[in-house]
Amino acid sequence: MQNIKIIQEKLTAKGIKLVIKEKKKEIGRVYLYFLNNDLHKKPFCYFEDLFVAKNFRRKGVGTRLVRESIKLAKKNKCYKIVATSRHFNETAHVFYKWLGFKNHGLEFRVDLPHA
Repeated sequence: MQNIKIIQEKLTAKGIKLVIKEKKKEIGRVYLYFLNNDLHKKPFCYFEDLFVAKNFRRKGVGTRLVRESIKLAKKNKCYKIVATSRHFNETAHVFYKWLGFKNHGLEFRVDLPHA
């Protein structure tokens, strides 16, 4: 195995940050990343860090951001959109399910120290 090399192949991805502002202040946001892999002909969308300011929760801001995210994923011909949420965030889980997301698995991660 020591003679086998790992080769890096460059990939390109597109990222978009959707923002809703009120009086020039950001009250909601979400990051979208459009990624490809060799297993599928179409890209997928990774949906991360949905945030709505406390005073604007339950007023449709998050729903608008998620629906626009799904719309953009469809426009970019994605075969799926993936959202993550921490185990303890039951409110977000209910919200995502209400919008049509399904609990499909677990997220495993390693937090890396700053260099």
